Amino acid sequence: MGPIKFAATVTRYALRGSLAYWAWIGFLLLLVAWGVGAYLDQFREGLVVTNMRDQVSWAFYIGNFTFLVGVAAAAVVLVIPAYVYQWKPIKEVAILGEILAVSAIVMCLLFVVVDMGRPDRFWHLIPGVGHMNFPRSMLAWDVLVLNVYLVLNLVIVTYLLYCGVQGRSYNASIVVPLIMFSIPAAVGIHTVTAFVYAGLPGRPYWNASILAPRFLCSAFCSGPAIMLILFQILQRTTKIAIKDDAIWKVAELMAYAMFLNLFLLGAELFKEYYSNTEHLVHFQYLFAGIAHHRALVPYAWTFVICGVLAFLLFLIPATRRNVITLNIGCLLIYASVYIEKGMGLVMPAFTPDTLGEIYEYTPTMHEFRIGAGIFSVGFLVFTLLCKVAVPILTGEFAARRASGTGAAAGG
Repeated sequence: MGPIKFAATVTRYALRGSLAYWAWIGFLLLLVAWGVGAYLDQFREGLVVTNMRDQVSWAFYIGNFTFLVGVAAAAVVLVIPAYVYQWKPIKEVAILGEILAVSAIVMCLLFVVVDMGRPDRFWHLIPGVGHMNFPRSMLAWDVLVLNVYLVLNLVIVTYLLYCGVQGRSYNASIVVPLIMFSIPAAVGIHTVTAFVYAGLPGRPYWNASILAPRFLCSAFCSGPAIMLILFQILQRTTKIAIKDDAIWKVAELMAYAMFLNLFLLGAELFKEYYSNTEHLVHFQYLFAGIAHHRALVPYAWTFVICGVLAFLLFLIPATRRNVITLNIGCLLIYASVYIEKGMGLVMPAFTPDTLGEIYEYTPTMHEFRIGAGIFSVGFLVFTLLCKVAVPILTGEFAARRASGTGAAAGG
C-alpha cells in the first residue's frame, strides 16, 4: 500500500462515524471557530486585549503550555512498562499514549504562537534559521526538543497505523529503537522547559534546582490521569477492551509520582520558610497573601488540598480500584496540577515585581476563548487519530480487510 492509498484509507475511516461522533466533531469545530475569532481580535489589537502587562508578562498561555508539556511527557508511563518490561496489558494500548503525546505537543506549540505579540516572526524560533542565540538560549533548546519529540511521536504513530492498515506486524528493529529514544526525549522536553524557568536568576521563585524534578513528578501524575479517563471513555464508546490490570497499574504508578510531587513541594516550602530570606515574599503572596492582595491564595490551597486527597485515594488499593473513587482521584489530580502549573507557578514569580509593585492578574474572556479553541484542536487531533487506531487495536480493520479479500476471491 502506497502513501496515497494509506492516506485515503485513513481519511475514509476518520470520516465515518455515528451521529454522536459527528456531534462531538461539530462541537469541537465550533469551539475552534470561537477561539479563532478571539485570536483575530488579539492579532489586530495586540496583547493588550489580555490582562498581561509589563509586571506579569507570562500568564494563562504559558501556564497551559507548561501543563501540556507534562501531559506529552507522561506517555513514558505507558511506554516503559510496555516496551522495557514487556508488560502485555499496557503494551496493547501504548499507542494511545503516543497519540495523546502528539495532541499535547500540538497544543503546546499553539499556546506558544498565541503568546507571541508578533507571530509573523515565528521563524526566529527555528534554531539555525532565526536569531534565537542558539545554543545559549534555553528557549531555543525548548523549541528544538518539543519539535523533535513531536516528529518522533508522529513517526511512531504513523508507522504503527500504516502497518495496522496493511494487516501486518510492525518491524521491531524500526519501532523499538524509536520508542526507546522517546523515553529520554520525554524526560528531556519537561526538563528543558523547567530549565527555561530555573535559568532566570532575576526570578528567585523559579531559580531552584529542584524545579525540574518537580515538573517531572507532576507530569507523571496529570498525564496518566487524563489517560485513565480517556481509556474509560473509549471502553464505553468503542469496541476496544482495555484490561483493568492496565488501568490499576497506571493508577499505582500515579500514587508514587504524586507522593514525590508533594514531597518536593514540601521540601521547597521548608527551604523558603526556614531560611526566611527576602525571597520568601513570593511564597507568602501565593499561600497567605500580602496585605489585601490575596487573589492567588484560594488557588494555592485548592491545588494542595486536591493533591493530598488524590494521593490518599490512589495510595489505598481499594479506592484506586473502585471506578468512582478512581475517577474522582483523576479529576482531583488534574485540577491540582493544572492550577499549580498556572496560578501556582507562573504568576507568583512576577508578584511582587522587581520594584515591589503588586499587579494581580486574572485571565480575560479573550484568553479563555483562545485557550478553549486550542484545547479543542488537541481533542480533535486525538479523536481523529483514535478513530483510525481503535479499529486496528480491536482487529476490526483486519476482519473487514479479510472479508473484502475473501469476497474478491469468491467473485
